[in-house]
Amino acid sequence: MYGSHTGHTRPARTALTRTSTAMAALAALAGLTGITGCSSDDEAAGPRPQPTAASPSQLPRERSPFWVNPNGNAARQAARLLGAGKEQEARLIAKIAQQPVAEWIGVDDPESQTRGFTEAAAKADRDALLVLYNIPHRDCGQYSQGGAADGDSYRAWLDRAASGIGDRRATVILEPDALPHMEDGCTPQQFHEERYALLKEAVRRLKALPRTKVYLDAGNPSWVTPAGRMAEPLRRAGIDRADGFALNVSNFQTTEASKEYGHTLSALVGYKHFVIDTSRNGNGPLSDGDHEKAWCNPSGRALGEPPTTRTGDRLVDAYLWVKRPGESDGACKGGPDAGEWWETYALELARNARS
Repeated sequence: MYGSHTGHTRPARTALTRTSTAMAALAALAGLTGITGCSSDDEAAGPRPQPTAASPSQLPRERSPFWVNPNGNAARQAARLLGAGKEQEARLIAKIAQQPVAEWIGVDDPESQTRGFTEAAAKADRDALLVLYNIPHRDCGQYSQGGAADGDSYRAWLDRAASGIGDRRATVILEPDALPHMEDGCTPQQFHEERYALLKEAVRRLKALPRTKVYLDAGNPSWVTPAGRMAEPLRRAGIDRADGFALNVSNFQTTEASKEYGHTLSALVGYKHFVIDTSRNGNGPLSDGDHEKAWCNPSGRALGEPPTTRTGDRLVDAYLWVKRPGESDGACKGGPDAGEWWETYALELARNARS
Protein backbone atom coordinates (compact mmCIF):
# COMPACT_ATOMS: atom_id res chain seq x y z
CA MET A 1 0.00 0.00 0.00
CA TYR A 2 1.51 3.28 1.13
CA GLY A 3 4.86 2.65 2.76
CA SER A 4 6.39 6.01 1.88
CA HIS A 5 3.32 8.21 2.14
CA THR A 6 3.56 10.29 5.28
CA GLY A 7 0.65 12.71 5.05
CA HIS A 8 0.86 16.44 5.71
CA THR A 9 0.85 18.70 8.72
CA ARG A 10 -1.27 21.83 9.01
CA PRO A 11 -0.55 24.40 6.29
CA ALA A 12 2.30 26.83 6.76
CA ARG A 13 2.46 30.16 4.90
CA THR A 14 4.29 28.65 1.92
CA ALA A 15 1.73 25.85 1.77
CA LEU A 16 -1.07 28.40 1.78
CA THR A 17 0.54 30.10 -1.20
CA ARG A 18 0.64 26.79 -3.04
CA THR A 19 -3.00 26.21 -2.09
CA SER A 20 -4.03 29.56 -3.56
CA THR A 21 -2.15 28.77 -6.76
CA ALA A 22 -3.73 25.33 -7.06
CA MET A 23 -7.22 26.66 -6.37
CA ALA A 24 -6.79 29.43 -8.91
CA ALA A 25 -5.68 26.88 -11.50
CA LEU A 26 -8.64 24.63 -10.77
CA ALA A 27 -11.00 27.59 -10.94
CA ALA A 28 -9.59 28.51 -14.33
CA LEU A 29 -9.95 24.95 -15.56
CA ALA A 30 -13.48 24.64 -14.24
CA GLY A 31 -14.43 27.90 -15.92
CA LEU A 32 -12.95 26.76 -19.19
CA THR A 33 -14.19 23.22 -19.32
CA GLY A 34 -16.84 22.49 -16.68
CA ILE A 35 -14.92 19.38 -15.62
CA THR A 36 -17.13 16.85 -13.84
CA GLY A 37 -14.92 13.81 -13.29
CA CYS A 38 -15.75 10.36 -14.64
CA SER A 39 -19.16 8.96 -15.35
CA SER A 40 -21.18 6.65 -13.15
CA ASP A 41 -23.20 3.61 -14.10
CA ASP A 42 -25.47 4.17 -11.09
CA GLU A 43 -28.43 6.16 -12.36
CA ALA A 44 -29.78 6.42 -8.82
CA ALA A 45 -26.92 8.76 -8.00
CA GLY A 46 -28.36 11.38 -10.36
CA PRO A 47 -26.50 13.96 -12.44
CA ARG A 48 -23.13 15.18 -11.20
CA PRO A 49 -22.67 18.83 -10.26
CA GLN A 50 -20.76 21.13 -12.55
CA PRO A 51 -17.80 22.79 -10.78
CA THR A 52 -17.67 26.55 -11.22
CA ALA A 53 -14.91 29.10 -11.18
CA ALA A 54 -16.41 30.61 -8.03
CA SER A 55 -16.32 27.36 -6.05
CA PRO A 56 -14.07 24.69 -7.55
CA SER A 57 -12.96 22.97 -4.38
CA GLN A 58 -16.00 21.35 -2.69
CA LEU A 59 -18.84 19.24 -4.04
CA PRO A 60 -22.44 19.72 -2.86
CA ARG A 61 -22.70 18.18 0.58
CA GLU A 62 -25.88 16.25 -0.20
CA ARG A 63 -24.04 14.30 -2.86
CA SER A 64 -20.61 13.94 -1.26
CA PRO A 65 -19.97 15.23 2.26
CA PHE A 66 -16.24 14.57 2.06
CA TRP A 67 -13.61 17.30 1.98
CA VAL A 68 -11.72 18.09 -1.23
CA ASN A 69 -8.13 19.00 -0.38
CA PRO A 70 -7.30 22.10 -2.47
CA ASN A 71 -3.59 21.49 -1.89
CA GLY A 72 -3.42 17.80 -2.76
CA ASN A 73 -0.88 16.30 -5.13
CA ALA A 74 -3.30 16.35 -8.05
CA ALA A 75 -4.29 19.99 -7.46
CA ARG A 76 -0.66 21.10 -7.36
CA GLN A 77 0.14 19.07 -10.46
CA ALA A 78 -2.80 20.59 -12.35
CA ALA A 79 -1.56 24.04 -11.41
CA ARG A 80 1.96 23.27 -12.64
CA LEU A 81 0.67 21.89 -15.92
CA LEU A 82 -1.62 24.84 -16.50
CA GLY A 83 1.22 27.23 -15.71
CA ALA A 84 3.37 25.44 -18.26
CA GLY A 85 0.70 25.86 -20.92
CA LYS A 86 -0.25 22.18 -20.91
CA GLU A 87 -3.98 22.77 -20.71
CA GLN A 88 -5.08 19.36 -21.97
CA GLU A 89 -2.99 17.51 -19.38
CA ALA A 90 -4.14 19.92 -16.68
CA ARG A 91 -7.77 19.16 -17.52
CA LEU A 92 -7.10 15.45 -17.11
CA ILE A 93 -5.39 15.81 -13.74
CA ALA A 94 -8.21 18.10 -12.60
CA LYS A 95 -10.56 15.12 -12.88
CA ILE A 96 -8.70 13.79 -9.84
CA ALA A 97 -8.05 17.11 -8.11
CA GLN A 98 -11.72 18.06 -7.99
CA GLN A 99 -12.80 14.91 -6.13
CA PRO A 100 -12.40 14.13 -2.41
CA VAL A 101 -9.68 11.56 -1.80
CA ALA A 102 -8.54 9.96 1.42
CA GLU A 103 -5.66 11.29 3.47
CA TRP A 104 -3.31 8.51 4.60
CA ILE A 105 -1.97 9.34 8.04
CA GLY A 106 1.76 8.85 8.34
CA VAL A 107 4.00 7.62 11.10
CA ASP A 108 5.35 11.02 12.09
CA ASP A 109 3.16 13.37 14.14
CA PRO A 110 -0.24 11.74 13.49
CA GLU A 111 -1.96 14.15 15.88
CA SER A 112 -0.93 17.20 13.87
CA GLN A 113 -1.92 15.49 10.63
CA THR A 114 -5.38 14.41 11.73
CA ARG A 115 -6.00 17.75 13.41
CA GLY A 116 -4.94 19.64 10.30
CA PHE A 117 -7.14 17.63 7.95
CA THR A 118 -10.19 17.59 10.20
CA GLU A 119 -9.93 21.31 10.97
CA ALA A 120 -9.66 22.15 7.27
CA ALA A 121 -12.64 19.91 6.53
CA ALA A 122 -14.69 21.45 9.33
CA LYS A 123 -14.02 24.96 8.03
CA ALA A 124 -15.47 23.86 4.70
CA ASP A 125 -18.41 22.15 6.46
CA ARG A 126 -17.24 18.80 5.15
CA ASP A 127 -16.11 15.48 6.64
CA ALA A 128 -12.48 14.39 6.63
CA LEU A 129 -11.77 11.02 4.98
CA LEU A 130 -8.78 9.39 6.67
CA VAL A 131 -6.87 6.11 6.41
CA LEU A 132 -5.01 4.73 9.42
CA TYR A 133 -2.30 2.39 8.16
CA ASN A 134 0.43 1.62 10.67
CA ILE A 135 -0.30 -1.83 12.09
CA PRO A 136 2.84 -3.77 13.10
CA HIS A 137 4.19 -6.12 10.39
CA ARG A 138 2.01 -4.49 7.74
CA ASP A 139 2.15 -5.58 4.09
CA CYS A 140 4.15 -8.72 4.93
CA GLY A 141 7.44 -7.05 4.00
CA GLN A 142 6.31 -6.08 0.49
CA TYR A 143 6.24 -2.61 -1.12
CA SER A 144 4.73 -0.85 1.91
CA GLN A 145 6.58 -2.80 4.55
CA GLY A 146 6.89 -1.16 7.93
CA GLY A 147 4.30 -0.09 10.42
CA ALA A 148 4.63 0.44 14.14
CA ALA A 149 7.50 -1.35 15.87
CA ASP A 150 5.22 -3.18 18.31
CA GLY A 151 1.79 -3.13 19.91
CA ASP A 152 2.58 -0.42 22.43
CA SER A 153 4.00 1.83 19.73
CA TYR A 154 0.84 1.34 17.69
CA ARG A 155 -1.39 2.16 20.65
CA ALA A 156 0.51 5.38 21.27
CA TRP A 157 0.35 6.32 17.59
CA LEU A 158 -3.36 5.56 17.43
CA ASP A 159 -4.06 7.61 20.55
CA ARG A 160 -2.32 10.63 19.02
CA ALA A 161 -4.24 10.22 15.76
CA ALA A 162 -7.54 10.00 17.64
CA SER A 163 -6.68 13.04 19.76
CA GLY A 164 -6.13 15.03 16.57
CA ILE A 165 -9.56 14.08 15.22
CA GLY A 166 -11.29 15.12 18.43
CA ASP A 167 -14.95 16.07 18.06
CA ARG A 168 -14.77 16.93 14.35
CA ARG A 169 -16.45 14.81 11.67
CA ALA A 170 -14.29 12.08 10.18
CA THR A 171 -14.67 8.80 8.33
CA VAL A 172 -11.79 6.40 8.99
CA ILE A 173 -10.76 3.41 6.90
CA LEU A 174 -8.93 1.24 9.41
CA GLU A 175 -5.78 -0.67 8.47
CA PRO A 176 -5.99 -1.78 4.84
CA ASP A 177 -4.83 -5.38 4.32
CA ALA A 178 -4.51 -6.14 8.04
CA LEU A 179 -7.32 -8.71 8.18
CA PRO A 180 -7.01 -10.23 4.69
CA HIS A 181 -3.27 -10.80 5.17
CA MET A 182 -4.00 -12.93 8.23
CA GLU A 183 -6.66 -14.93 6.43
CA ASP A 184 -4.50 -15.58 3.35
CA GLY A 185 -1.53 -16.71 5.47
CA CYS A 186 0.77 -13.84 4.55
CA THR A 187 1.02 -12.53 8.12
CA PRO A 188 2.70 -15.17 10.33
CA GLN A 189 0.45 -16.89 12.86
CA GLN A 190 2.41 -15.60 15.86
CA PHE A 191 1.24 -12.06 15.14
CA HIS A 192 -2.47 -12.82 14.77
CA GLU A 193 -3.67 -12.52 18.35
CA GLU A 194 -1.92 -9.20 18.86
CA ARG A 195 -3.28 -7.85 15.59
CA TYR A 196 -6.87 -8.76 16.44
CA ALA A 197 -6.46 -7.13 19.83
CA LEU A 198 -4.98 -3.95 18.32
CA LEU A 199 -7.74 -3.65 15.73
CA LYS A 200 -10.43 -4.17 18.35
CA GLU A 201 -8.84 -1.52 20.55
CA ALA A 202 -8.57 0.83 17.57
CA VAL A 203 -12.27 0.47 16.78
CA ARG A 204 -13.15 1.11 20.42
CA ARG A 205 -10.86 4.16 20.68
CA LEU A 206 -12.11 5.75 17.46
CA LYS A 207 -15.78 5.06 18.15
CA ALA A 208 -15.38 6.80 21.50
CA LEU A 209 -15.01 10.00 19.48
CA PRO A 210 -18.38 11.72 19.04
CA ARG A 211 -18.45 12.14 15.24
CA THR A 212 -16.13 9.51 13.80
CA LYS A 213 -17.24 6.65 11.55
CA VAL A 214 -15.02 3.57 11.30
CA TYR A 215 -14.84 0.95 8.55
CA LEU A 216 -12.58 -2.10 8.95
CA ASP A 217 -10.83 -3.14 5.75
CA ALA A 218 -12.09 -6.48 4.43
CA GLY A 219 -10.07 -6.90 1.22
CA ASN A 220 -11.69 -7.28 -2.19
CA PRO A 221 -13.73 -9.85 -4.15
CA SER A 222 -10.69 -11.43 -5.79
CA TRP A 223 -8.63 -11.88 -2.64
CA VAL A 224 -10.17 -13.88 0.20
CA THR A 225 -12.90 -16.09 -1.24
CA PRO A 226 -15.58 -17.05 -0.63
CA ALA A 227 -16.70 -13.93 1.22
CA GLY A 228 -17.65 -15.95 4.29
CA ARG A 229 -13.96 -16.44 5.11
CA MET A 230 -13.78 -12.78 6.15
CA ALA A 231 -16.68 -12.97 8.60
CA GLU A 232 -14.82 -14.40 11.60
CA PRO A 233 -11.79 -12.09 11.16
CA LEU A 234 -14.14 -9.10 11.11
CA ARG A 235 -15.92 -10.33 14.23
CA ARG A 236 -12.65 -10.83 16.08
CA ALA A 237 -11.52 -7.34 15.07
CA GLY A 238 -14.59 -5.62 16.52
CA ILE A 239 -16.97 -5.21 13.58
CA ASP A 240 -19.86 -5.13 16.07
CA ARG A 241 -18.71 -1.69 17.28
CA ALA A 242 -17.58 -0.39 13.88
CA ASP A 243 -19.86 1.32 11.38
CA GLY A 244 -19.05 -1.35 8.84
CA PHE A 245 -16.29 -2.61 6.54
CA ALA A 246 -14.44 -1.33 3.46
CA LEU A 247 -13.90 -3.18 0.19
CA ASN A 248 -11.58 -2.85 -2.82
CA VAL A 249 -9.11 -0.46 -1.14
CA SER A 250 -6.33 0.26 -3.65
CA ASN A 251 -7.66 -2.44 -5.97
CA PHE A 252 -9.49 -2.54 -9.29
CA GLN A 253 -12.46 -4.87 -8.79
CA THR A 254 -15.70 -3.62 -10.28
CA THR A 255 -18.32 -1.91 -8.20
CA GLU A 256 -20.86 -4.62 -8.99
CA ALA A 257 -18.49 -7.40 -7.93
CA SER A 258 -17.74 -5.52 -4.74
CA LYS A 259 -21.45 -5.07 -4.02
CA GLU A 260 -22.13 -8.77 -4.49
CA TYR A 261 -19.24 -9.74 -2.22
CA GLY A 262 -20.22 -7.09 0.31
CA HIS A 263 -23.86 -8.17 0.51
CA THR A 264 -22.81 -11.76 1.15
CA LEU A 265 -20.34 -10.74 3.85
CA SER A 266 -22.73 -8.25 5.42
CA ALA A 267 -25.35 -10.95 5.98
CA LEU A 268 -22.78 -12.89 8.03
CA VAL A 269 -21.80 -10.00 10.30
CA GLY A 270 -25.13 -8.59 11.38
CA TYR A 271 -25.95 -6.79 8.12
CA LYS A 272 -23.25 -4.23 8.68
CA HIS A 273 -22.99 -1.54 6.01
CA PHE A 274 -19.92 -1.12 3.82
CA VAL A 275 -18.07 1.32 1.57
CA ILE A 276 -16.34 0.64 -1.75
CA ASP A 277 -13.16 2.18 -3.10
CA THR A 278 -14.02 3.14 -6.68
CA SER A 279 -10.95 5.29 -7.30
CA ARG A 280 -9.44 3.17 -10.09
CA ASN A 281 -12.03 0.54 -10.98
CA GLY A 282 -13.53 2.19 -14.06
CA ASN A 283 -12.19 -0.54 -16.35
CA GLY A 284 -12.22 -3.27 -13.74
CA PRO A 285 -9.21 -5.52 -13.03
CA LEU A 286 -6.79 -7.04 -15.50
CA SER A 287 -8.27 -10.25 -16.80
CA ASP A 288 -5.10 -12.06 -17.80
CA GLY A 289 -2.37 -10.81 -15.47
CA ASP A 290 -0.50 -12.57 -12.69
CA HIS A 291 -0.95 -11.51 -9.06
CA GLU A 292 1.55 -8.66 -9.16
CA LYS A 293 0.28 -7.30 -12.46
CA ALA A 294 -3.25 -7.45 -11.16
CA TRP A 295 -2.69 -5.10 -8.22
CA CYS A 296 0.55 -3.19 -8.75
CA ASN A 297 0.28 -0.31 -11.24
CA PRO A 298 -1.57 -2.32 -13.90
CA SER A 299 -1.89 -0.62 -17.26
CA GLY A 300 -5.14 0.29 -18.95
CA ARG A 301 -7.05 1.12 -15.77
CA ALA A 302 -9.44 4.06 -15.34
CA LEU A 303 -10.97 6.30 -12.70
CA GLY A 304 -14.21 4.85 -11.34
CA GLU A 305 -17.44 6.31 -9.97
CA PRO A 306 -16.89 9.65 -8.27
CA PRO A 307 -17.12 9.66 -4.47
CA THR A 308 -20.70 9.90 -3.26
CA THR A 309 -23.05 8.76 -0.52
CA ARG A 310 -25.87 8.46 -3.05
CA THR A 311 -25.20 4.85 -4.02
CA GLY A 312 -28.77 3.62 -4.49
CA ASP A 313 -27.99 0.64 -2.24
CA ARG A 314 -29.14 0.58 1.37
CA LEU A 315 -26.08 -1.36 2.54
CA VAL A 316 -23.48 0.68 0.63
CA ASP A 317 -22.84 3.83 2.62
CA ALA A 318 -20.54 5.41 0.04
CA TYR A 319 -18.34 5.09 -2.98
CA LEU A 320 -14.99 6.52 -1.91
CA TRP A 321 -11.62 7.27 -3.45
CA VAL A 322 -9.55 5.69 -0.72
CA LYS A 323 -6.54 5.01 -2.90
CA ARG A 324 -5.29 8.37 -4.15
CA PRO A 325 -5.38 8.13 -7.98
CA GLY A 326 -2.03 8.98 -9.51
CA GLU A 327 0.03 7.72 -6.58
CA SER A 328 2.06 4.59 -7.19
CA ASP A 329 1.28 1.15 -5.78
CA GLY A 330 5.00 0.45 -5.47
CA ALA A 331 8.25 0.27 -7.39
CA CYS A 332 6.89 -2.00 -10.12
CA LYS A 333 6.37 -1.54 -13.87
CA GLY A 334 8.40 1.63 -13.89
CA GLY A 335 6.54 3.26 -11.00
CA PRO A 336 8.13 5.12 -8.07
CA ASP A 337 7.92 3.99 -4.45
CA ALA A 338 4.51 3.31 -2.92
CA GLY A 339 2.57 6.50 -2.33
CA GLU A 340 4.71 8.70 -4.59
CA TRP A 341 2.98 10.81 -7.23
CA TRP A 342 3.31 9.38 -10.76
CA GLU A 343 2.03 11.78 -13.40
CA THR A 344 2.15 9.27 -16.24
CA TYR A 345 -0.14 6.88 -14.42
CA ALA A 346 -2.46 9.67 -13.27
CA LEU A 347 -2.89 10.85 -16.84
CA GLU A 348 -3.67 7.32 -18.02
CA LEU A 349 -6.32 6.81 -15.34
CA ALA A 350 -7.98 10.12 -16.23
CA ARG A 351 -7.69 9.63 -19.97
CA ASN A 352 -9.37 6.22 -19.75
CA ALA A 353 -12.24 7.49 -17.56
CA ARG A 354 -15.71 7.44 -19.06
CA SER A 355 -16.21 11.18 -19.47
